[in-house]
Amino acid sequence: MEVIDIHPPLQASAAPLQPIVLTLGFFDGVHRGHQAVIKAGKQVALAKKLPLAVMTFDIHPAVVYRGVSKTTIQYLSTREEKIDLMRQLGVDLLYFVHFTPEFAALSPQAFVDQYLVGLKADTVVAGFDYTYGKRTIANMALLPDYAHGRFEVISVPKLAEDGEKISSTRIRDALDQGDIDTANELLGYPYLTTGKVVHGEARGRQLGFPTINLATLGQQRLPGIGIYAVTVNVDGTWYLGMASIGRNVTFGSDRDVTLEINLLDFNRMIYGKTVRVRWYHYLRGEVKFANAEELISQLKKDEVAVRQYFAKKG
Repeated sequence: MEVIDIHPPLQASAAPLQPIVLTLGFFDGVHRGHQAVIKAGKQVALAKKLPLAVMTFDIHPAVVYRGVSKTTIQYLSTREEKIDLMRQLGVDLLYFVHFTPEFAALSPQAFVDQYLVGLKADTVVAGFDYTYGKRTIANMALLPDYAHGRFEVISVPKLAEDGEKISSTRIRDALDQGDIDTANELLGYPYLTTGKVVHGEARGRQLGFPTINLATLGQQRLPGIGIYAVTVNVDGTWYLGMASIGRNVTFGSDRDVTLEINLLDFNRMIYGKTVRVRWYHYLRGEVKFANAEELISQLKKDEVAVRQYFAKKG
């Protein structure tokens, strides 16, 4: 798969050598609804014997459209994870358009003429609710009018779970509530975050449960406060772990939220390494224990629960 960054305006050198099936969307998290759109594009691409391309953006459009701060938006997937998921779905060309104010100001017709036609789209595929400007004038129902017969338009209907559309918003809400099982069901895979191992207070080692402290990378959204069953990839190997997102309330008040993970059957020092975390299941909420002994007793129970969960999962 080839990954191409487009810094508006579109340069002729970025255009493919032949017509393509072009799939559109921001695809944060590349969840099951997104996967349905991309798979629909793949079917068309295979039938027409054309490359499958995806056009997405480097930042969430809300940064430009609504003035949201770049640093406050939390994503469901980093750029690297999005690339990996697209590769797994059989995408041939992945375009990251840098969402500048100038790009956002394009009229619907200019967007179609410059980008969809400019990228040699034979067929354009997107979700039924995809927009390319103001919803009233830049929706999928109107895209054939702007196309003027130059490409085919395929609108993919919504994919629902329990009667409700699968969306990035639903997944964010589930994560915030600690409902990892629902988030994973909507995603179609275990939620994944990336972090760098940093120095903490070394209290876990004193308690007999040494932890790695992680600084999350790529502005990714962490699940809500609680204790979770996870796996962690260190140097290509996945290890079982129990993750704690919380304020360590047993040891004081008004503490910052941290992410600490006790890796089972692991005792190496890995400060400075970048690791990946797969989130599988919420175990319990954060509790303020009366003393360290009570905390240790609970941590032993948590370890048993983690091992049992993954044993049942197979």
